[in-house]
Amino acid sequence: MAQAARFSRLQDWLDWQETLHPESIELGLARVGTVADRLACRQPAPLVISVAGTNGKGSSVALLEAILLRAGYRVGAYTSPHLFNYNERVRLMGEAVEDGLLCDAFARVDARRGDISLTYFEFGTLAALDIFSQQTLDIAILEVGLGGRLDAVNIVDADVALITTIGIDHTAWLGEDREAIAREKAGIMRAGRPVVCSDSHCPDAIEQEAQRVGAPLYRLGREFRLSHSGRHWHWQGAQSSFRDLPVPALHGGHQLANAAGVMQVLELLDNSLPVDQKTRAAGLKWMSLPGRIQRISGSVEQVLDVSHNAQAAEALADALRLTPVAGRTHAVVGMMRDKEVAHFLTPLLDLVDVWYATGLSVDRAFAGDKLAGLIRDHVSGQSVHVCKMPSDALDYLRPAVKAGDRVLVCGSFHTVAEWSALNPMLN
Repeated sequence: MAQAARFSRLQDWLDWQETLHPESIELGLARVGTVADRLACRQPAPLVISVAGTNGKGSSVALLEAILLRAGYRVGAYTSPHLFNYNERVRLMGEAVEDGLLCDAFARVDARRGDISLTYFEFGTLAALDIFSQQTLDIAILEVGLGGRLDAVNIVDADVALITTIGIDHTAWLGEDREAIAREKAGIMRAGRPVVCSDSHCPDAIEQEAQRVGAPLYRLGREFRLSHSGRHWHWQGAQSSFRDLPVPALHGGHQLANAAGVMQVLELLDNSLPVDQKTRAAGLKWMSLPGRIQRISGSVEQVLDVSHNAQAAEALADALRLTPVAGRTHAVVGMMRDKEVAHFLTPLLDLVDVWYATGLSVDRAFAGDKLAGLIRDHVSGQSVHVCKMPSDALDYLRPAVKAGDRVLVCGSFHTVAEWSALNPMLN
Protein backbone atom coordinates (compact mmCIF):
# COMPACT_ATOMS: atom_id res chain seq x y z
CA MET A 1 0.00 0.00 0.00
CA ALA A 2 1.28 3.45 -0.93
CA GLN A 3 2.42 5.61 1.97
CA ALA A 4 -0.06 8.36 2.84
CA ALA A 5 1.23 11.89 2.24
CA ARG A 6 2.56 13.52 5.40
CA PHE A 7 0.73 16.82 4.69
CA SER A 8 -1.85 18.17 2.26
CA ARG A 9 -1.02 21.91 2.52
CA LEU A 10 2.08 23.46 0.95
CA GLN A 11 2.89 25.64 3.96
CA ASP A 12 2.78 22.62 6.27
CA TRP A 13 5.32 20.86 4.04
CA LEU A 14 7.61 23.90 4.02
CA ASP A 15 7.40 24.45 7.78
CA TRP A 16 8.26 20.79 8.39
CA GLN A 17 11.18 20.82 5.94
CA GLU A 18 12.79 23.65 7.89
CA THR A 19 12.97 21.35 10.94
CA LEU A 20 13.99 18.11 9.21
CA HIS A 21 17.76 18.59 9.05
CA PRO A 22 19.95 19.77 11.95
CA GLU A 23 21.78 22.29 9.72
CA SER A 24 20.10 24.84 7.43
CA ILE A 25 23.01 24.43 4.99
CA GLU A 26 25.07 21.26 4.61
CA LEU A 27 26.90 21.06 1.31
CA GLY A 28 27.48 17.63 -0.22
CA LEU A 29 25.98 15.36 -2.86
CA ALA A 30 25.84 11.93 -1.20
CA ARG A 31 22.50 12.20 0.58
CA VAL A 32 20.66 14.11 -2.13
CA GLY A 33 22.20 11.91 -4.84
CA THR A 34 20.93 8.74 -3.20
CA VAL A 35 17.38 10.06 -3.06
CA ALA A 36 17.61 11.33 -6.65
CA ASP A 37 18.55 7.85 -7.83
CA ARG A 38 15.55 6.40 -6.01
CA LEU A 39 13.34 9.01 -7.71
CA ALA A 40 15.04 8.52 -11.10
CA CYS A 41 15.14 12.28 -11.60
CA ARG A 42 18.79 12.97 -12.45
CA GLN A 43 17.77 13.61 -16.08
CA PRO A 44 14.90 16.10 -15.67
CA ALA A 45 14.76 16.96 -19.40
CA PRO A 46 16.47 15.93 -22.66
CA LEU A 47 18.69 19.02 -22.38
CA VAL A 48 19.83 20.78 -19.21
CA ILE A 49 21.52 24.12 -18.55
CA SER A 50 23.05 24.71 -15.11
CA VAL A 51 23.71 28.30 -14.03
CA ALA A 52 26.18 29.19 -11.25
CA GLY A 53 27.81 32.45 -10.16
CA THR A 54 27.71 35.09 -7.44
CA ASN A 55 25.50 37.64 -9.22
CA GLY A 56 23.41 37.46 -12.37
CA LYS A 57 22.21 33.86 -12.02
CA GLY A 58 18.52 34.68 -11.66
CA SER A 59 18.65 37.24 -14.49
CA SER A 60 20.41 34.77 -16.80
CA VAL A 61 17.88 32.03 -16.03
CA ALA A 62 15.02 34.45 -16.73
CA LEU A 63 16.60 35.57 -20.02
CA LEU A 64 17.13 32.00 -21.19
CA GLU A 65 13.63 31.05 -20.15
CA ALA A 66 12.01 34.02 -21.91
CA ILE A 67 13.85 33.46 -25.19
CA LEU A 68 13.33 29.70 -25.32
CA LEU A 69 9.65 30.06 -24.49
CA ARG A 70 9.29 32.64 -27.27
CA ALA A 71 10.83 30.09 -29.60
CA GLY A 72 8.07 27.64 -28.73
CA TYR A 73 10.04 25.18 -26.61
CA ARG A 74 8.76 23.47 -23.50
CA VAL A 75 10.84 24.87 -20.66
CA GLY A 76 11.19 24.11 -16.96
CA ALA A 77 13.13 26.54 -14.73
CA TYR A 78 14.31 26.12 -11.15
CA THR A 79 15.59 29.12 -9.18
CA SER A 80 16.14 30.21 -5.58
CA PRO A 81 15.47 31.98 -3.37
CA HIS A 82 11.92 33.08 -4.09
CA LEU A 83 10.78 36.66 -3.69
CA PHE A 84 7.09 36.38 -2.79
CA ASN A 85 5.88 32.75 -2.95
CA TYR A 86 7.74 29.45 -2.79
CA ASN A 87 6.04 28.36 -6.02
CA GLU A 88 8.18 30.89 -7.93
CA ARG A 89 11.13 28.53 -7.52
CA VAL A 90 9.66 25.95 -9.89
CA ARG A 91 8.29 27.17 -13.20
CA LEU A 92 6.74 25.25 -16.09
CA MET A 93 6.26 27.11 -19.36
CA GLY A 94 7.01 30.36 -17.57
CA GLU A 95 4.38 29.89 -14.86
CA ALA A 96 4.94 29.09 -11.19
CA VAL A 97 3.69 25.60 -10.41
CA GLU A 98 0.53 25.13 -8.39
CA ASP A 99 0.52 24.04 -4.75
CA GLY A 100 -0.83 20.60 -5.59
CA LEU A 101 2.02 19.77 -7.93
CA LEU A 102 4.57 20.75 -5.29
CA CYS A 103 2.78 18.81 -2.53
CA ASP A 104 2.66 15.67 -4.68
CA ALA A 105 6.39 15.99 -5.45
CA PHE A 106 7.23 16.56 -1.78
CA ALA A 107 5.30 13.42 -0.91
CA ARG A 108 7.28 11.41 -3.48
CA VAL A 109 10.58 12.76 -2.12
CA ASP A 110 9.49 11.95 1.43
CA ALA A 111 8.47 8.42 0.48
CA ARG A 112 11.79 7.70 -1.29
CA ARG A 113 14.20 9.28 1.20
CA GLY A 114 13.69 6.65 3.91
CA ASP A 115 15.75 7.69 6.92
CA ILE A 116 17.91 10.14 4.95
CA SER A 117 17.76 13.66 6.38
CA LEU A 118 17.55 16.48 3.82
CA THR A 119 17.98 20.23 4.11
CA TYR A 120 15.20 22.59 3.06
CA PHE A 121 17.05 23.38 -0.18
CA GLU A 122 17.81 19.74 -0.95
CA PHE A 123 14.19 18.74 -0.44
CA GLY A 124 13.03 21.52 -2.78
CA THR A 125 15.66 20.73 -5.41
CA LEU A 126 14.64 17.08 -5.52
CA ALA A 127 10.98 18.07 -5.79
CA ALA A 128 11.75 20.39 -8.72
CA LEU A 129 13.74 17.71 -10.55
CA ASP A 130 10.97 15.19 -9.88
CA ILE A 131 8.33 17.57 -11.26
CA PHE A 132 10.38 18.24 -14.40
CA SER A 133 10.99 14.53 -14.97
CA GLN A 134 7.22 13.94 -14.85
CA GLN A 135 6.66 16.48 -17.66
CA THR A 136 7.49 16.36 -21.36
CA LEU A 137 10.04 19.15 -21.53
CA ASP A 138 12.52 20.18 -24.19
CA ILE A 139 14.92 21.74 -21.72
CA ALA A 140 15.40 22.41 -18.00
CA ILE A 141 17.27 25.46 -16.68
CA LEU A 142 18.66 24.95 -13.17
CA GLU A 143 20.05 27.72 -10.97
CA VAL A 144 22.70 26.57 -8.52
CA GLY A 145 21.87 27.62 -4.98
CA LEU A 146 25.25 27.98 -3.24
CA GLY A 147 28.63 27.46 -4.85
CA GLY A 148 28.51 24.68 -7.41
CA ARG A 149 30.70 21.68 -6.68
CA LEU A 150 28.74 20.51 -3.61
CA ASP A 151 25.38 22.16 -4.32
CA ALA A 152 22.37 19.85 -4.64
CA VAL A 153 21.72 21.00 -8.22
CA ASN A 154 25.09 19.52 -9.19
CA ILE A 155 23.74 15.98 -9.04
CA VAL A 156 22.55 16.70 -12.60
CA ASP A 157 25.03 16.55 -15.48
CA ALA A 158 24.27 19.68 -17.49
CA ASP A 159 24.70 19.78 -21.26
CA VAL A 160 25.88 23.39 -20.99
CA ALA A 161 27.15 25.15 -17.85
CA LEU A 162 26.88 28.92 -17.49
CA ILE A 163 28.95 30.74 -14.88
CA THR A 164 28.01 34.39 -14.34
CA THR A 165 30.01 37.05 -12.51
CA ILE A 166 32.09 36.00 -9.53
CA GLY A 167 32.20 38.17 -6.41
CA ILE A 168 32.79 37.80 -2.69
CA ASP A 169 29.83 36.19 -0.91
CA HIS A 170 29.11 33.15 1.28
CA THR A 171 32.76 33.08 2.33
CA ALA A 172 32.09 30.72 5.25
CA TRP A 173 31.25 27.96 2.76
CA LEU A 174 33.04 28.92 -0.46
CA GLY A 175 36.34 30.57 0.50
CA GLU A 176 37.70 33.99 1.31
CA ASP A 177 38.81 35.21 -2.12
CA ARG A 178 37.49 35.39 -5.65
CA GLU A 179 39.66 32.57 -7.00
CA ALA A 180 38.61 30.14 -4.26
CA ILE A 181 34.95 30.99 -4.83
CA ALA A 182 35.37 30.60 -8.61
CA ARG A 183 36.87 27.16 -8.12
CA GLU A 184 33.77 26.07 -6.20
CA LYS A 185 31.50 27.48 -8.92
CA ALA A 186 33.54 25.64 -11.55
CA GLY A 187 32.41 22.36 -10.00
CA ILE A 188 29.38 22.34 -12.32
CA MET A 189 31.66 21.67 -15.33
CA ARG A 190 31.62 18.27 -17.02
CA ALA A 191 34.18 16.64 -19.30
CA GLY A 192 33.51 17.30 -22.96
CA ARG A 193 30.56 19.59 -22.25
CA PRO A 194 30.86 23.33 -22.89
CA VAL A 195 31.00 25.96 -20.14
CA VAL A 196 30.29 29.65 -20.70
CA CYS A 197 31.68 32.39 -18.45
CA SER A 198 29.91 35.76 -18.71
CA ASP A 199 32.26 37.45 -16.24
CA SER A 200 34.34 39.90 -18.30
CA HIS A 201 37.25 39.17 -15.95
CA CYS A 202 37.11 35.39 -16.01
CA PRO A 203 38.95 34.10 -12.92
CA ASP A 204 42.05 32.00 -13.49
CA ALA A 205 40.46 29.21 -11.46
CA ILE A 206 37.68 28.78 -14.03
CA GLU A 207 40.19 28.53 -16.87
CA GLN A 208 42.31 26.07 -14.91
CA GLU A 209 39.36 23.89 -13.94
CA ALA A 210 38.01 23.83 -17.50
CA GLN A 211 41.38 22.63 -18.72
CA ARG A 212 41.67 20.04 -15.95
CA VAL A 213 38.17 18.66 -16.49
CA GLY A 214 38.32 18.84 -20.28
CA ALA A 215 35.37 21.21 -20.70
CA PRO A 216 35.44 23.56 -23.72
CA LEU A 217 35.43 27.12 -22.29
CA TYR A 218 33.77 30.17 -23.84
CA ARG A 219 34.71 33.49 -22.20
CA LEU A 220 33.18 36.93 -22.58
CA GLY A 221 35.74 39.10 -24.35
CA ARG A 222 37.56 36.09 -25.82
CA GLU A 223 35.44 33.44 -27.52
CA PHE A 224 32.42 35.77 -27.67
CA ARG A 225 32.08 39.56 -27.46
CA LEU A 226 29.56 42.33 -27.12
CA SER A 227 29.50 45.98 -28.13
CA HIS A 228 26.92 48.57 -27.15
CA SER A 229 25.56 51.50 -29.15
CA GLY A 230 22.64 53.54 -27.83
CA ARG A 231 19.48 51.48 -27.53
CA HIS A 232 21.02 48.47 -29.21
CA TRP A 233 23.91 46.09 -28.75
CA HIS A 234 25.74 43.60 -30.89
CA TRP A 235 26.91 40.07 -30.14
CA GLN A 236 29.72 38.23 -31.89
CA GLY A 237 30.46 34.53 -31.41
CA ALA A 238 32.70 32.07 -33.18
CA GLN A 239 30.02 30.83 -35.57
CA SER A 240 27.44 33.60 -35.73
CA SER A 241 26.70 37.20 -34.85
CA PHE A 242 23.62 39.27 -34.08
CA ARG A 243 23.44 43.00 -34.60
CA ASP A 244 21.00 45.61 -33.30
CA LEU A 245 19.63 43.52 -30.46
CA PRO A 246 17.47 45.45 -27.96
CA VAL A 247 19.00 46.03 -24.54
CA PRO A 248 17.53 43.64 -21.96
CA ALA A 249 14.33 44.78 -20.28
CA LEU A 250 16.07 44.48 -16.91
CA HIS A 251 17.77 47.71 -15.81
CA GLY A 252 21.53 48.02 -15.41
CA GLY A 253 24.49 47.89 -17.74
CA HIS A 254 25.61 44.60 -16.15
CA GLN A 255 22.63 42.92 -17.78
CA LEU A 256 24.41 43.14 -21.15
CA ALA A 257 27.08 40.74 -19.86
CA ASN A 258 24.35 38.38 -18.65
CA ALA A 259 22.63 38.61 -22.04
CA ALA A 260 25.89 37.98 -23.90
CA GLY A 261 26.45 34.80 -21.90
CA VAL A 262 22.90 33.72 -22.70
CA MET A 263 23.52 34.29 -26.41
CA GLN A 264 26.58 32.04 -26.24
CA VAL A 265 24.62 29.30 -24.49
CA LEU A 266 21.96 29.50 -27.20
CA GLU A 267 24.62 29.25 -29.90
CA LEU A 268 25.97 26.08 -28.30
CA LEU A 269 22.45 24.59 -28.31
CA ASP A 270 21.63 25.76 -31.83
CA ASN A 271 21.76 22.32 -33.42
CA SER A 272 19.17 20.99 -30.97
CA LEU A 273 17.08 24.07 -30.17
CA PRO A 274 17.59 26.74 -32.85
CA VAL A 275 16.44 30.29 -32.06
CA ASP A 276 16.42 33.04 -34.68
CA GLN A 277 17.37 36.69 -34.09
CA LYS A 278 13.77 37.95 -34.05
CA THR A 279 12.88 35.53 -31.27
CA ARG A 280 16.01 36.38 -29.29
CA ALA A 281 15.17 40.06 -29.56
CA ALA A 282 11.59 39.47 -28.40
CA GLY A 283 12.78 37.54 -25.35
CA LEU A 284 15.29 40.24 -24.41
CA LYS A 285 12.70 42.97 -24.77
CA TRP A 286 9.79 41.43 -22.94
CA MET A 287 11.27 39.36 -20.13
CA SER A 288 10.82 40.54 -16.56
CA LEU A 289 12.19 39.68 -13.13
CA PRO A 290 10.93 41.52 -10.04
CA GLY A 291 13.46 42.91 -7.60
CA ARG A 292 16.35 43.41 -10.02
CA ILE A 293 16.79 47.18 -10.15
CA GLN A 294 13.02 47.26 -10.51
CA ARG A 295 11.75 50.79 -11.03
CA ILE A 296 8.29 51.90 -9.90
CA SER A 297 7.64 55.27 -11.46
CA GLY A 298 5.77 58.14 -9.87
CA SER A 299 6.43 61.57 -8.45
CA VAL A 300 8.53 59.64 -5.91
CA GLU A 301 10.37 56.88 -7.76
CA GLN A 302 10.93 53.56 -6.02
CA VAL A 303 13.85 51.29 -6.94
CA LEU A 304 13.73 47.74 -5.56
CA ASP A 305 16.84 45.58 -5.74
CA VAL A 306 17.70 42.31 -4.01
CA SER A 307 21.44 43.09 -4.07
CA HIS A 308 23.29 42.05 -0.91
CA ASN A 309 27.01 41.97 -1.72
CA ALA A 310 29.61 44.47 -2.91
CA GLN A 311 29.60 43.45 -6.56
CA ALA A 312 25.82 43.72 -6.82
CA ALA A 313 25.89 47.07 -4.99
CA GLU A 314 28.36 48.40 -7.55
CA ALA A 315 26.02 47.43 -10.38
CA LEU A 316 23.13 49.07 -8.54
CA ALA A 317 25.15 52.25 -8.00
CA ASP A 318 26.05 52.42 -11.69
CA ALA A 319 22.38 52.12 -12.63
CA LEU A 320 21.36 54.85 -10.17
CA ARG A 321 24.00 57.24 -11.53
CA LEU A 322 22.62 56.80 -15.03
CA THR A 323 19.19 58.04 -13.89
CA PRO A 324 19.73 60.80 -11.31
CA VAL A 325 16.77 62.38 -9.54
CA ALA A 326 16.18 66.04 -8.72
CA GLY A 327 15.47 65.40 -5.05
CA ARG A 328 16.94 63.24 -2.31
CA THR A 329 17.51 59.50 -2.25
CA HIS A 330 16.15 57.61 0.77
CA ALA A 331 17.55 54.08 1.26
CA VAL A 332 15.63 51.38 3.12
CA VAL A 333 18.18 48.67 3.93
CA GLY A 334 17.69 45.30 5.63
CA MET A 335 20.41 42.63 5.58
CA MET A 336 21.32 39.18 6.81
CA ARG A 337 23.89 38.90 9.59
CA ASP A 338 26.32 36.87 7.46
CA LYS A 339 26.74 39.70 4.93
CA GLU A 340 29.59 42.21 4.78
CA VAL A 341 27.65 45.40 5.44
CA ALA A 342 30.59 47.78 4.97
CA HIS A 343 31.47 46.30 1.58
CA PHE A 344 27.84 46.50 0.48
CA LEU A 345 27.43 50.12 1.60
CA THR A 346 30.59 51.56 0.06
CA PRO A 347 29.40 51.86 -3.58
CA LEU A 348 26.17 53.53 -2.42
CA LEU A 349 27.51 56.07 0.09
CA ASP A 350 27.66 59.08 -2.24
CA LEU A 351 24.23 58.31 -3.72
CA VAL A 352 22.10 58.16 -0.55
CA ASP A 353 20.95 61.15 1.52
CA VAL A 354 18.91 59.42 4.26
CA TRP A 355 19.19 55.84 5.55
CA TYR A 356 16.49 53.66 7.11
CA ALA A 357 18.04 50.58 8.75
CA THR A 358 15.36 47.95 9.20
CA GLY A 359 15.01 44.60 10.85
CA LEU A 360 13.19 41.83 9.00
CA SER A 361 10.86 38.98 9.89
CA VAL A 362 13.56 36.30 9.59
CA ASP A 363 15.88 35.25 12.40
CA ARG A 364 19.01 35.56 10.26
CA ALA A 365 18.53 39.30 9.74
CA PHE A 366 20.23 42.13 11.58
CA ALA A 367 18.03 43.96 14.06
CA GLY A 368 17.37 47.52 12.95
CA ASP A 369 19.43 49.10 15.71
CA LYS A 370 22.46 46.87 15.07
CA LEU A 371 22.35 47.57 11.33
CA ALA A 372 21.92 51.29 11.98
CA GLY A 373 25.08 51.28 14.08
CA LEU A 374 27.03 49.63 11.27
CA ILE A 375 25.72 52.17 8.78
CA ARG A 376 26.59 55.10 11.06
CA ASP A 377 30.18 53.85 11.20
CA HIS A 378 30.49 54.54 7.46
CA VAL A 379 28.38 57.60 6.69
CA SER A 380 29.12 61.24 7.34
CA GLY A 381 26.44 63.87 7.83
CA GLN A 382 23.58 61.62 6.72
CA SER A 383 20.60 60.75 8.88
CA VAL A 384 20.21 57.10 9.87
CA HIS A 385 16.80 56.03 11.20
CA VAL A 386 16.31 52.85 13.23
CA CYS A 387 13.33 50.77 12.08
CA LYS A 388 12.14 47.59 13.73
CA MET A 389 10.42 46.49 10.52
CA PRO A 390 9.94 47.87 6.97
CA SER A 391 6.52 49.20 8.02
CA ASP A 392 8.34 51.53 10.43
CA ALA A 393 10.52 52.77 7.58
CA LEU A 394 7.38 53.52 5.61
CA ASP A 395 5.99 55.53 8.55
CA TYR A 396 9.19 57.61 8.56
CA LEU A 397 9.09 58.09 4.81
CA ARG A 398 5.50 59.17 4.23
CA PRO A 399 5.91 62.68 5.69
CA ALA A 400 9.55 62.99 4.60
CA VAL A 401 9.54 62.36 0.86
CA LYS A 402 8.74 65.01 -1.70
CA ALA A 403 8.10 64.98 -5.43
CA GLY A 404 11.38 64.32 -7.22
CA ASP A 405 12.78 62.13 -4.42
CA ARG A 406 13.73 58.49 -4.82
CA VAL A 407 13.26 55.57 -2.41
CA LEU A 408 15.77 52.76 -2.76
CA VAL A 409 14.97 49.39 -1.13
CA CYS A 410 17.83 46.89 -1.03
CA GLY A 411 20.05 44.54 0.98
CA SER A 412 18.16 41.25 0.73
CA PHE A 413 15.41 39.33 -1.04
CA HIS A 414 13.51 39.57 2.25
CA THR A 415 13.78 43.37 2.33
CA VAL A 416 12.27 43.72 -1.13
CA ALA A 417 9.57 41.13 -0.44
CA GLU A 418 8.49 42.64 2.88
CA TRP A 419 8.51 46.17 1.45
CA SER A 420 6.47 45.07 -1.58
CA ALA A 421 3.92 43.39 0.68
CA LEU A 422 3.23 46.81 2.21
CA ASN A 423 2.20 48.03 -1.26
CA PRO A 424 3.57 51.47 -0.38
CA MET A 425 2.09 54.51 -2.13
CA LEU A 426 4.51 57.43 -1.93
CA ASN A 427 3.29 59.62 -4.80
